[in-house]
Amino acid sequence: MPRLTKPLLKKPSVIWLTGLSGAGKSTVAKGLEQALKSQNIPVSVLDGDALRANLNKDLGFSKEDRIENIRRTAVMAKSFVDSGSVVIVALISPYAEGRQQARQLFQEGQFLEVFIDTPLEVCIQRDPKGLYARALNGDIKNFTGIDAPYEAPLNPELSLNTQKHSANELIETITKHLNLMVN
Repeated sequence: MPRLTKPLLKKPSVIWLTGLSGAGKSTVAKGLEQALKSQNIPVSVLDGDALRANLNKDLGFSKEDRIENIRRTAVMAKSFVDSGSVVIVALISPYAEGRQQARQLFQEGQFLEVFIDTPLEVCIQRDPKGLYARALNGDIKNFTGIDAPYEAPLNPELSLNTQKHSANELIETITKHLNLMVN
């Protein structure tokens, strides 16, 4: 785990991790949360799985429902940012339109879009929840990357490749981008 020294983060912000299911968003979010907490930076994590199980359990997987999922998450993130926290969002957020709407809720420089760039084939191999197998078998419909689209970010602040770098290296890259000095 990277150790941070002398935090230079000037204002609360949201770090929006987007990528396919199994890309590594939650792993990066948890590690980044620990790194920031070690420097007494107030931080909250909004994880897509937890949100779907609770706040957004009334939503399905149509394009409209997915964009509403992003909207609700962004509104919650904005509330945490306004109260002084750094918020890490780990959410597939497959549509560019939804991510752009989320970005618009924040001031310039408060929204850091991080594309966790993991090829579909790698996500299918990882398949930590068995979801790809079920989607490929036809048991799950509208599954992102299989029979529903994922619109990769065209201009994210960071694009991180999980095949070339470890989770710790990705966390270090993000913290450096946040203007935190890393040992």
